[in-house]
Amino acid sequence: MNERRARALRTDASDRDWRRRASRGVYRLPALRPGFGRTVAKVVAGGLSALVLVGAGVGWATENGFDDGFGRSRALDDDAPRSLGGAMNILLIGLDTRKDQNGKDLPQEILDQLHAGDSDQGGYNANTLILVHIPADMKKITAVSIPRDDYVAVSGIPGYTHMKIKEAYGLKKALVQEQLEARGETDRTKLERAGREAGRASIVQAVRNLTGVPIDRFAEITLAGFYDLAKALNGVEVCLRKPVRDLDYSGADFPAGRQRLDPAQALAFVRQRHGLENGDLDRTHRQQAFLTSVAKELRNAGTFTDVGKLSALMDVAHRNIVLSDGWNVTDFLRTVGSADSPTVEFRTLPVLRYDVIDGQDVNIVDPAAIRREVGAAFGVTAPTTPPTRTAPLSSTVDVLNADGEDGYAARVSAALAARGYQTGTVGYATSSEGATSAVYYGPGNDADAARLAQTLGGLSVIRSATVPTGRIKVVIGSDFTMPTALAGASATTYAPTPLPTPDVGKPLDTTISGGQTPCVN
Repeated sequence: MNERRARALRTDASDRDWRRRASRGVYRLPALRPGFGRTVAKVVAGGLSALVLVGAGVGWATENGFDDGFGRSRALDDDAPRSLGGAMNILLIGLDTRKDQNGKDLPQEILDQLHAGDSDQGGYNANTLILVHIPADMKKITAVSIPRDDYVAVSGIPGYTHMKIKEAYGLKKALVQEQLEARGETDRTKLERAGREAGRASIVQAVRNLTGVPIDRFAEITLAGFYDLAKALNGVEVCLRKPVRDLDYSGADFPAGRQRLDPAQALAFVRQRHGLENGDLDRTHRQQAFLTSVAKELRNAGTFTDVGKLSALMDVAHRNIVLSDGWNVTDFLRTVGSADSPTVEFRTLPVLRYDVIDGQDVNIVDPAAIRREVGAAFGVTAPTTPPTRTAPLSSTVDVLNADGEDGYAARVSAALAARGYQTGTVGYATSSEGATSAVYYGPGNDADAARLAQTLGGLSVIRSATVPTGRIKVVIGSDFTMPTALAGASATTYAPTPLPTPDVGKPLDTTISGGQTPCVN
């Protein structure tokens, strides 16, 4: 492990302990189950975080400049794909850092309450990643949790082609800061802010590459923000299926059953992974339950008619949350608040198996299968019927290499030609086309694009005004893997890429009525 990685991550050996013991039979791994692990929550107003202000609260927030007080980030590429038809995808990033927005250590009294070690621990891992899809009709909101140890393809970080997805933030941040320091920059605040902007862009790209869907907005909250949020709400209610005790790491020590946790206990609840049957996957379910509980607290505690509580929540949000630039949160909350109690469905991305790579325990995933399933959950999937040799595309197919290995675009184009597709331009993508593998199409080519995307393993299908009629543009990034059927089959046969055996972990199959908090491990 090089020094940059060590400084960025500050990961101790205990982080891998539960999985190593799981492989030896100390922890029982549940039976594999098909599809996403998921829990369906009927939450009033569809609240997902501290930003859920509706009714009178939105009017009050507007008058008091709610939008003006947030830290803002320009990490979203203006040329990146965006959702169509009024839908929106929002990435929630929970940053495991013991420092404030300027890189200064949190006060010791706060660190003591966090029970999270000193300011040198935690690094800048994105330990919580939740991608939220809000459709235009707002009938069902889908929130997909991405396990932090998923081993994914990355770009833009010299020396790394793959890493745990959580590391994409901290390693990029460290790299950019080192580059600025080498050019003579000494201002620690400027270094911190530039590094974090690079980290945000890196984690957004990693999630976009993995899931294959656009990211329209993002919100980043720090570790201390979870504590401050629970404090502003005077604690949160949780429910545990069994008692837990983890004094050495998270500080968790709770009996079974439904109970109300104070701020420090609430943070221990969402941080605990040691001593849980399924480690990080159980922690992911806890984060989902915490968000459900927050939505319930916001709605039921008189928050929206209590100016004092609204002021406290506004202060928490401004102090701990950074939003993507251009996001008018007040308008967004007003729109969400007008919805008629949409269903909120939490899902967890499937994992193929556990492995150890370069001494690190990782989750092995199938990116193509993840893109298909996320696309289906978000309502943007391509048809599942595979194309055949007897019905080739009428469109000409251009293949551009965005960030794959040299010669990959030519190989993909040749494989498509062998299947009867009309060969177009083969070359390199521009920066405006991004580094995420996708199929772009113009007017009248939607059916051809959908079939081609399925041939390529379930790539995202994106309408583009720059692609002329009669042509389709395939962008190949570092996340792309040539489907076996395309690379090795003859021109007259086709075998679709099989779905993985997904979700090593126990899904939460609990329907929550009336906004009740689900019981978790």
